[in-house]
Amino acid sequence: MKLSIIIVSWKSKNLLKKSLESIFRFAPDFAFEVIVVDNASADGTDQMLREMTRSFASHEPLGIPRVHGSLRMTINRENFGFAKANNQGIAQAKGEYVLLLNPDTEFIEDALSACVAKMGSDKTIGVLGCQLLNSDKTIQPSVRAFPRVRDIIVILLKLHKLFPSLLNKYLAKDFDYMESNPHSNPLPFRERGLYEVDQVMGAFFLVRRKVFDQIGLLDEKFFIWFEEVDFCRRAKQAGWNVAYYPGARIIHHGGQSFVKADTWRKQKWFFKSALLYFMK
Repeated sequence: MKLSIIIVSWKSKNLLKKSLESIFRFAPDFAFEVIVVDNASADGTDQMLREMTRSFASHEPLGIPRVHGSLRMTINRENFGFAKANNQGIAQAKGEYVLLLNPDTEFIEDALSACVAKMGSDKTIGVLGCQLLNSDKTIQPSVRAFPRVRDIIVILLKLHKLFPSLLNKYLAKDFDYMESNPHSNPLPFRERGLYEVDQVMGAFFLVRRKVFDQIGLLDEKFFIWFEEVDFCRRAKQAGWNVAYYPGARIIHHGGQSFVKADTWRKQKWFFKSALLYFMK
């Protein structure tokens, strides 16, 4: 099998349904599978997934033309966090490439074929991110440098509210998304570039299977946040490149997959994960 898509969901039923429908609407013509791991959402996600699975089993996938894809699910009885739930999906995955995808994403074109083909053309790429768009289809920043301790201190003390430039390096403010945007560029598809970066956002995180075989899965000590940063760092240390590819686009309805968590809890998880990242 060419591609496995892993989606970890938590209280995001409607967004997840929309994401799944868009995957199969803009499906590639090679064999792929979608594995949804739900972290005890208790919002009807399990029933929605069962209905979609039955639809595929009857060869009538919600009015979407028949494709080379399959859908299955794992329903957790407790919230295991993002890293562990993704690892549950990866353990089941059969694909040569594994895409970790957020449930608040939406496909507007066949980005899967484009990204898999691009990775296939360059054997040095271990992790690849595509171009993310906001809900209004403006470009969403998705490239960052590896964080420094000072960056986390600035965030902790909220100094960036007064001095935004303190985070310019970490947020890769010098990365020119407009220049690297092929959709406003007359160059043909085959000439659209790849950009080597430190890390790409985990909303669309395409990984070559060989990378998992070499460096292992996501570190389950991270409940949420920094697990993809840590993985990119480990991949680069092992000799793989991390790339941003603007030749394919998806919408990321930014942060909606985790919006229901309390602010204080999100801050606690963020700084706990940051501390773990720097202690490794």
